[in-house]
Amino acid sequence: MNTAVKLSAFTLGMAGVFGVSLGAGQLLGPDRAERPEHVQSSPAAAHGDHGDHAAPEPEPAAAAELAISRADAPDGRFAFLVTGQDGKPVTSYDVEHDKKMHLIVVRKDLSGFRHVHPELRPDGAWEVESPLGEPGGYRAFADFKPTGGSAQVLTLDTEVPGSATERPLPAASETAEVDGYTVTLDGTLTAGGTSELTMSVSRDGKPVTDLQPYLGAYGHLVALRKDDLAYLHVHPEGAPGDGKTAPGPDITFFAEAPSGGDHRLYLDFQHEGRVHTAEFTVHVH
Repeated sequence: MNTAVKLSAFTLGMAGVFGVSLGAGQLLGPDRAERPEHVQSSPAAAHGDHGDHAAPEPEPAAAAELAISRADAPDGRFAFLVTGQDGKPVTSYDVEHDKKMHLIVVRKDLSGFRHVHPELRPDGAWEVESPLGEPGGYRAFADFKPTGGSAQVLTLDTEVPGSATERPLPAASETAEVDGYTVTLDGTLTAGGTSELTMSVSRDGKPVTDLQPYLGAYGHLVALRKDDLAYLHVHPEGAPGDGKTAPGPDITFFAEAPSGGDHRLYLDFQHEGRVHTAEFTVHVH
């Protein structure tokens, strides 16, 4: 797919509000921030460092007006461009959680989840091996922090042509199986307050106690709300090497959901050099 397509974009409040020795992520939907193709990007909350005390980042002198669009790419590649108010590509980014750009892609029926890390091309576009899969509509979340600005999430919609069949959301469950691992969810995501969620990883009935850091943490949790694909990306309490956080089996998160509904949770974790993604369906009351 090498045709440049202009796509609608809007900003979402950044997931990952961190402070007072724990990580709290607030789930914000497009009803809060939908904009035309050129959008005023609202500053997102500070990421912090996986449980370190974190003060809000200072406001930039002038909020950047950012837009996102698809860019030309060779077959088998996926590229997009972030532009500023002047229409020029944004080319300076801070490293956040070991990368300058996190791209979350999911089919609109919440299947086909991918978390990838594009590379910045000399022309200012970001490019990566295509994370798109079978035919259907997709939403991509570009999660980044421009240098001198605040953390942002811009989204774009795209489609893989062909006959698409919507997959029903899997039934709610407290366990997920992936690549021979079993991940158990303890805790309930509730609307209007902070929820503690603990993911426990085991293999062959034994706890996994040697998880490896992945992007500076023992786990990364993304939540998407079924009705509108509202987005949350939060990192766990504690950090590798802090002297108090064990490398498994438990990974604990603190998150906030403003309203109820069916959600899909995606947990990325790394073990024995490979990243795995465990998926859960939960209903928020």
